[in-house]
Amino acid sequence: MSDPKENKKPETEASVQKQINRRNFISFTTYTVLGVAAYGGWRKLYTSPIETLGITSGAHKPLRRALNKSELFFRNFFSNNHLVKTYPKSMAAKVVRKNTSIGADSRLDAANWRLQVKKITGEVLSITIDEIKALPKTDLVFDFKCVEGWDQIQHWGGVRFADFIEHFGLHPETKLDYVGMETPDKGYYVGLDMASAMHPQTLLAYEMNDQPIPVPHGAPLRLIIPVKYGIKNLKRIGTISFSNRRPHDYWAEQGYDYYSGL
Repeated sequence: MSDPKENKKPETEASVQKQINRRNFISFTTYTVLGVAAYGGWRKLYTSPIETLGITSGAHKPLRRALNKSELFFRNFFSNNHLVKTYPKSMAAKVVRKNTSIGADSRLDAANWRLQVKKITGEVLSITIDEIKALPKTDLVFDFKCVEGWDQIQHWGGVRFADFIEHFGLHPETKLDYVGMETPDKGYYVGLDMASAMHPQTLLAYEMNDQPIPVPHGAPLRLIIPVKYGIKNLKRIGTISFSNRRPHDYWAEQGYDYYSGL
């Protein structure tokens, strides 16, 4: 008569191996189904129609719909009470990385440069850099983020956009939904939602590391808007306008997210 204990081990090993095989089968099947579904979704997006040329273009229609819904979600939660993290000046990069030269690589007549501000009345203000520098200066040391994936702590100085609005009596313009900015040569342009433009840390900057902004970084005046990715931080501002319709935006026309918020 055999001892029951002698049969127990083989039966246990067989049972364990059976469970392992079953779990491997379930895992393999699950990953296969998910992989096929992911590939199918990618193919469907890849072959979907491209959006019609307009304020935004270049993206597939389903992707643009997703980006627009994301914008609405984030705009509902946006608050000017939420400030980006700031750092001591000692942490700011001495060699500031440049994200693009578009619109700032043409010849600049610095002596005759004027900021053109188009009011909703049709009046156009022509403002010199000295008039802007006469306003209270604000320094900002923050983590500049680029859509390419890099970031860098940078130090900028200038006038808060909100203070600029206050000084030049542009309160009626802030009732509109958007701010548009473009370079003097009109080669680069951005559209901003008004709430982000009026964020208390948004600057019209004329200094970098306590020195006048060099030409490659947007002299004589550039936008620093820390609640947006770098593609919205326009160099060499030439014109500012206001509208209830989305202004044209250089990178949105290339298929990027119009909002580009952080």
